[in-house]
Amino acid sequence: MGRNILFVTTDEQRCDGLGCYGGRIARTPVVDGLASEGVLYERAYTQNVTCMPARSTIVTGQHVNTHGVFRNGFSLPESDPSVAALLKERAGYRTALVGKAHWQPMVDPTAFEASAATRGEHGPYRGFEHLSLAVHSAHSYRCVTHYSRWMADNHAEQVEYFYPPVGPKSGPNNLRGGETRAIQVHRNDCPRELYHTEWVADRAMDWLATLGGDDDWFLWVSFPDPHHPFDPPRSELGRVNWRDLHLPPGHPGSRDKIVELLSQKPRHWLEFYLGKADIAEETPDDFVPATMTEENVREIDAMVHVQNELIDEALGRIVGWLESRGWLAETDIFFTTDHGTAQGDFGLMFKGPFHVDALMRLPLIWRPAPSAGLDVAGTRIDDPVGHVDLAPTLAAIAGLDAAPWMEGAALPVDPSPERDHAICQWDAEKAGLEIRLRSVYDRSGFLCTAYAPTNYYHGGEGELYDVREDPRQWVNLWDDPGHRSVRDELVDKIRVGFPEPRNPPLMRRSRT
Repeated sequence: MGRNILFVTTDEQRCDGLGCYGGRIARTPVVDGLASEGVLYERAYTQNVTCMPARSTIVTGQHVNTHGVFRNGFSLPESDPSVAALLKERAGYRTALVGKAHWQPMVDPTAFEASAATRGEHGPYRGFEHLSLAVHSAHSYRCVTHYSRWMADNHAEQVEYFYPPVGPKSGPNNLRGGETRAIQVHRNDCPRELYHTEWVADRAMDWLATLGGDDDWFLWVSFPDPHHPFDPPRSELGRVNWRDLHLPPGHPGSRDKIVELLSQKPRHWLEFYLGKADIAEETPDDFVPATMTEENVREIDAMVHVQNELIDEALGRIVGWLESRGWLAETDIFFTTDHGTAQGDFGLMFKGPFHVDALMRLPLIWRPAPSAGLDVAGTRIDDPVGHVDLAPTLAAIAGLDAAPWMEGAALPVDPSPERDHAICQWDAEKAGLEIRLRSVYDRSGFLCTAYAPTNYYHGGEGELYDVREDPRQWVNLWDDPGHRSVRDELVDKIRVGFPEPRNPPLMRRSRT
């Protein structure tokens, strides 16, 4: 019997929401325990700050230019490489994914992910022999998932308790609720045991129960939370009282200070905040950050922390099941997310073309199987790593060499520096405005972003932050003469560090 792999992802989760990364609000003892038993990567970065590009990098081990999923709405071809297929075909692994996939647009009715549940199918797909799919709601308003179908068939009376459906035929996605009338906050009376976080854990254990003791397996558990809308079960809201929270440390504290800070950055930051430029994909319709009150930010923050706690407890149930079966010693466990979120930093909310740690930096924890004999408990590694390194790591666990199509390298387990930098890119257009960013986080501790010429920018604009001295990335050093040599060196790394774009490019199918 080889080493099994439990690969756990969340959606849009900040690393500082976890105790092991310094979080002090949400209680996350399960993830914190995995970190104490394994390796925590302090500087893990996504290669794109939106869902579909990031998830395409995870499954292929390729940078965004290579796989070509530049933004949401570009479907990753099913014929493209998949680490799940590699493990299944070359190492004989049983494979499954439970939860959110999102390699295809949710609103594409021809896509497998949006239609499999309607046909009663659970795979195969991209090397996964079994899938039980879920997204952020029990409503089937964008696509029918196995979770929404299950809710409709078994608990139809509970479906309407979730955040109302959105879309061209249903309604806007900028509804406000909660006690402060905060954007996409909603009181959900669905019982906790029927909420999608619990359903994902239940289906994961159901699939594990079908395996034999001699099976090697790879299970991707993909929790849809804490991505908005913010509607965890009402019964759980007493965990974190928004009135007891301060503004997050990355919030400047007042509108005047926000405007002053954002004025140091390229112009889309301030124009987005003020509602003068609708440039952020995946934000609610007509959302203007400047309209948020401090109470709105604190209530959203509390809802996210509740979601984080529920994920941790659901993961604890899966880990407990593995322990009861006697499988933990042979199981490698990973915990990460696809990208982060502003969550009040800079006075902003949600995500967009903002290449800072709030969105780019990931929680990434690897607890190797004890049977592997690696002495890594409590190791913290500062090397810059990324999603692109996950596929070759999974291959190595299965005893395979990295496939030729993989562009990363297996994650280090020794804190001695060996990695130079990680890269991230943004290529998107919204409301007729195009922004293209190329970023590099260097092991020297600098984060540099260069702007390409578009119909919004001339080119030559940029951002430079000394992350170790300025962890919130409030002080843009791009035009500082004292940092010109650092800027030039990192811009050169950007110039030579990105693969050539996929040719021919993928065609966009839909927005999400």
